[in-house]
Amino acid sequence: MEEMLSRLDRLKADQLQEISNIGKLIRHHIESITMPEEIKTAIIDGWKKSGEEWAYAVRSSATAEDLPSASFAGQQDTYLNVIGADQILQAVKKCWASLFTDRAIIYRMQNGFVHRSVFLSVVVQRMVFPQVSGIMFTADPVTGNRKIISIDASYGIGEALVAGMVSPDLYQVRAGKLIKKQIAKKEVAIYALPGGGTNKVKIAEERQTTSSLTDEQAVKLASIGRSIEKHFGSPQDIEWCLVNDEIFIVQSRPITTLFPVPAVNDDKLHLFISFGHVQMMTEAMKPLGISVLRTLFPLGKSSPLGESSLLLEAGGRLYVDFTKVLEYPQLRKRVPQILMNVDELIGQTVQSFLSREEFLSSMNPGKKLEPRLINNVLPTVFAVIKNILFREHDHAIAEMNQYISKYVHEARRKLQGVSGADRIIKIQKMLPAVLSTLFPRLGPYLGAAVIAYKLIESWSRKWLGDVAELAGITKSPTGNVTTEMGLALGDVADVVRNHPAVIEYLKHARNATFFEELRETPGGEAVMPVLLSFLERYGMRGTGEIDITRPRWREAPTQLVPGILGHIKGVNPGQHRLDFMAGKVEAEHAAARLLDRLWETPGGSFKVKRMQRLIKVYRSLIGIREHPKYLLVQILDIIKQAILEEANRLVANGVLEHLEDVFWFSLQEIKEMIETQRIDRNIITARQEQFQRDEKLAPPRAMTSEGEIILAKPGANVPPGALAGSPVSGGTAEGRARVIIKLEEAKMEKGDILVAPYTDPAWTMLFPLAAGLVTEVGGLMTHGAVVAREYGIPAVVGVDNATRKILDGQKIRVDGTHGYVEILGPDSDKGMVLLSVCNTDY
Repeated sequence: MEEMLSRLDRLKADQLQEISNIGKLIRHHIESITMPEEIKTAIIDGWKKSGEEWAYAVRSSATAEDLPSASFAGQQDTYLNVIGADQILQAVKKCWASLFTDRAIIYRMQNGFVHRSVFLSVVVQRMVFPQVSGIMFTADPVTGNRKIISIDASYGIGEALVAGMVSPDLYQVRAGKLIKKQIAKKEVAIYALPGGGTNKVKIAEERQTTSSLTDEQAVKLASIGRSIEKHFGSPQDIEWCLVNDEIFIVQSRPITTLFPVPAVNDDKLHLFISFGHVQMMTEAMKPLGISVLRTLFPLGKSSPLGESSLLLEAGGRLYVDFTKVLEYPQLRKRVPQILMNVDELIGQTVQSFLSREEFLSSMNPGKKLEPRLINNVLPTVFAVIKNILFREHDHAIAEMNQYISKYVHEARRKLQGVSGADRIIKIQKMLPAVLSTLFPRLGPYLGAAVIAYKLIESWSRKWLGDVAELAGITKSPTGNVTTEMGLALGDVADVVRNHPAVIEYLKHARNATFFEELRETPGGEAVMPVLLSFLERYGMRGTGEIDITRPRWREAPTQLVPGILGHIKGVNPGQHRLDFMAGKVEAEHAAARLLDRLWETPGGSFKVKRMQRLIKVYRSLIGIREHPKYLLVQILDIIKQAILEEANRLVANGVLEHLEDVFWFSLQEIKEMIETQRIDRNIITARQEQFQRDEKLAPPRAMTSEGEIILAKPGANVPPGALAGSPVSGGTAEGRARVIIKLEEAKMEKGDILVAPYTDPAWTMLFPLAAGLVTEVGGLMTHGAVVAREYGIPAVVGVDNATRKILDGQKIRVDGTHGYVEILGPDSDKGMVLLSVCNTDY
């Protein structure tokens, strides 16, 4: 057994044939062992005591089964209608052996359970022979709504339903009332045989479309479900049987796939929007990262140093409570339109939510914005109008760069002058001031650029019937700090390409010894100054960079390797600079073509003047789009270094064991830790385990306080079979899909189409190689869209589950004008598609 388990430990979850072979050996081994007499006697005694005349269900119950984070449902075997001692003993051994079914082995591998640490007991239950049976979820398994109980029901014992042999009747109950009844055609049922075992039976024609439950029975079942949920303290997946109008509960287990709901203090219906989808960062965050962002958010605070009540944690992610914003009738029309530019699906979700009766009925129709708020916004609005109409912007980028430089210098000075708890207090004061001071200064520029773009688009369509020149006009604007970063990394790559030994070293480089080993590599001394100069300016950046706990390029320089090596392989020396300059020339030509076409239309002179002004405003100011994050990331980097300095002292004093243990606490907890020099280390362990569970969750874009996940579809009209999204950068491209989940694992060649969950500024290094872009989140003015337009590559964002539906290596077509992706070929580089359906909760 030990030898076989060791062989199993060396396998991965996708090695199906090897898993099957070893699993079969282990099961045969367990079934062939003679059952110990002590256990055999105990089973027989229990059977006699319970009643020899009855039939039994022999069911497995593993120690890793029905956990809050992984249910393991259906992974081990169950035997029904077992009659007699010999059959029971045989079924028990088969249940033990089923701990090593292929599906159980794979599920343990996927969920991080060690095979040796999982044990299995067998539950022997007296059989119930129901007329009707089924499954009840105390939260809607499709939408996640915690207020709705969903009941599946069919004739006979539940095996036919669980095995998918029959479509069940569906009943949904909310607040004690049946709100939905959907009767299916039930052609077969499974019933028990008198001598043991089961038999599949065809249902009589007249009963196939008859409701298997009465309305009263469904409501009664739901009431029992709520009682069980209350007892266990979480939503439950319940198996039940109905015998002569009497309900039997056979099993209850937690539903493990529901996304947690942000906590609120009232019973009103709230709408939560994913902060991560807006910020292109959907992974789980550690407590310090969450605390810093909630402190940064200046609204919804009960105290100046506190965390915002409008930015709430759930599943290791942050959600914005939009309910208070939507209470104002003046904002309900405008907010969805604004959000469409951030993420089309989020905008549509908010629009859908606004039409809900339960939300509208709780609103005060006469609620108006306070004059104070309007007065605060009006100067920005007037400044935007002036920037569009007549102000000159030749120095706007330089002024913003100078402002950011001074702001960062001052922030560093403030934190260098304090230490201990006072330093944490200073951080709590600094964070909300960043957004409060930045947006009044930047808003007039960015607002003017966005409005200018939308007007260019809408007037082109109105006056010319198309937007043929728009893609060209958006190429290579000046001043975008993210584009400049990508060009600078191209310069680094051009130096590296001259040193083959360095190229070879980078393929195997490690973060811990990166610079020491680079310096010792032939050519390393020539590369070091250029790389260090790049990191001096951009080393505070990285993937998921607004999460303070994520590594920066300075801390994990191997994150840069894919971009450097990809550039060397796919781009000629200096070509990136030439391409950028060519983009500027193309933008000038596109603008000229647009103006020439307008001149030929009625009122051409008037139209040309208006369009000329808009193009100038857009080209002068859109580069500022990336400045807010550029400033924020520098401030977060300064704060991170300060917190790590305090953590170093805590480690030296024995309060913390490791430097990065500080990431598992909020700012307020760190302050208290410094003051008391004490901490419960069990908190770290508990939060690490919770983080591992949260990492596996898929965060929804939007959800309600009832747990309902609101889904919206992209507005694009797409060909059959195509994947719909939002068009954000025009044109079409065909090529090989490169599905990249983690930037540090990227392997791209020139002409590939980048398919990713999202792109933030760190991903810019891949754009010179990409012929097109597809992401799961994003909108017209998010990072990927803006940079794609600058590089002139077609892009479609907001394509749900793109990284799962598109296989790495497949040939695809991206239509960035109409907003869809077509899969042209089934082939993938993996050569084989593995669909491992191991979680059978639903």
